[in-house]
Amino acid sequence: MAEPWKKTYRVIVLSVVKHAYLPDAIAAHPRFELMAVADDPDRPEWSHARNQAYADEKGIPYIQDVEQALAEQECDIAVISSEAERHCSLAMRAVRRGLHIIVDKPLSTHVQACEDLTQALRSRSLQGMVWSRNFLPSLIEARSVVESQGLGELLTIHCDFYFSKDAGPPKVSEAPSSTPIQWLKRQLDAHADGSDGGLGVEPMGELQIEGIYPLAYVHALCGSPLKEVFATTATHFHQANVDNEVDDLAALSFVLENGVTGSLAMGRIGAASHPDIGEIKLHLIGTAGALVISEARPEVGLYYKDQPQGEFKHLRIANRNDFLLMDAFADALDFGAELPLDVETACHIARVIRAAYQSVDEAQAVTITSEAPS
Repeated sequence: MAEPWKKTYRVIVLSVVKHAYLPDAIAAHPRFELMAVADDPDRPEWSHARNQAYADEKGIPYIQDVEQALAEQECDIAVISSEAERHCSLAMRAVRRGLHIIVDKPLSTHVQACEDLTQALRSRSLQGMVWSRNFLPSLIEARSVVESQGLGELLTIHCDFYFSKDAGPPKVSEAPSSTPIQWLKRQLDAHADGSDGGLGVEPMGELQIEGIYPLAYVHALCGSPLKEVFATTATHFHQANVDNEVDDLAALSFVLENGVTGSLAMGRIGAASHPDIGEIKLHLIGTAGALVISEARPEVGLYYKDQPQGEFKHLRIANRNDFLLMDAFADALDFGAELPLDVETACHIARVIRAAYQSVDEAQAVTITSEAPS
C-alpha cells in the first residue's frame, strides 16, 4: 500500500495572466505536478496569449474551457493566478469539484466572495492556501524569538512595508489628468517588469494589492485576529493612482483581540526612493525586550561599474519561502497540518482592509466584523 505522504499531487492552473511565481513554485516542488492551464473561452486575447505562453513553457496543454478542464484532468489541486477580481470565482468553481486550492494574493477585494469561499472549503473539508511571504528567513527567525518568549509577553508591533517600484508616470496633479491613465492598460504595460500586482479591470489601491503581506506577518507573529482599525490613505506618488482614485500610501493603527496594539505604514513609493526593493521592517516590543527585523535579510550587496540603473543592488540569499510554502501545503494535505496563510485568515485580512477604508471615509476607528458597512 502506498504511503500517503509519498503521493504526487496533480495540479491544474486556472489562469496565469499575472505573476507566474506561484505555479512556478508548485512546478519546482517534487510533491506536485502541473497538468494543464485552463481559462474561460471568452477571456480577452492578451489573457489567452499569456496562458498559452505559460502552458508552452511547461509543456502542458492550455484548455480554453474551465469546466471541461476540471472534469477531464482529474486533478487534486487548482492554483489561481488570475486577475484579483476573479480569484474567488475561479477558486469556487474548483472547490465545487472537490479540489483543494492555492490562490495568489490578494484573496479578493470583495469580502463576501471571501466569506463564501471560506464556507465552501469548510463544508467540504478542503484545504485552501493564499500565497504569502511568511517563510522568508527573517520572518522565521522573528517567529522563533516570539514563540520562545525571547521578548516576554508581546505588547506592540509595527511594520514598514514600502515597495520602491514605479506604477507608471509620477504624480503631476492632485486631480485626474485631462487624459486619464486607463487602469487595465497600465497594468498590461507593467507586466514586463512584474509591477502588475493590481492587474484587472477594477482599480486597486496598494493597501488592497499588498496589504495582505504585512497583515499576514502580524497574524503570524501575534497569533490573534484584529479587533479594531484606524486608517488614513493618500495618493502621493503615481498619476495612475490619482486618475483612478486609489491609494498608493496607507497608514493603519490597530488593536488585536489578544490586546496587542500595532501599526502599519505601507505603499508603492517609486523606484527612485530606495536603493533596494524598499524599506520593509518589523519592530516588536515585549515586556522583556525589543526586536527589529529587516525582511530582506540575509542579503548581499552587489555594486559594480556601469551597473544598470534599474538593477537591484541587494540580493536576498537563503530564501526558501516558496519551497517551504509548498512543503506546508503538502503537510496540510497529508496530515491536516496548519497552513501559513489559510483562506479563512486571508478572509479576515480582507475584512480588516475593508474596515480600514471605512475608517478613512468616516475619520474614526472601525470595529472589524463580517458585516458589510451600511
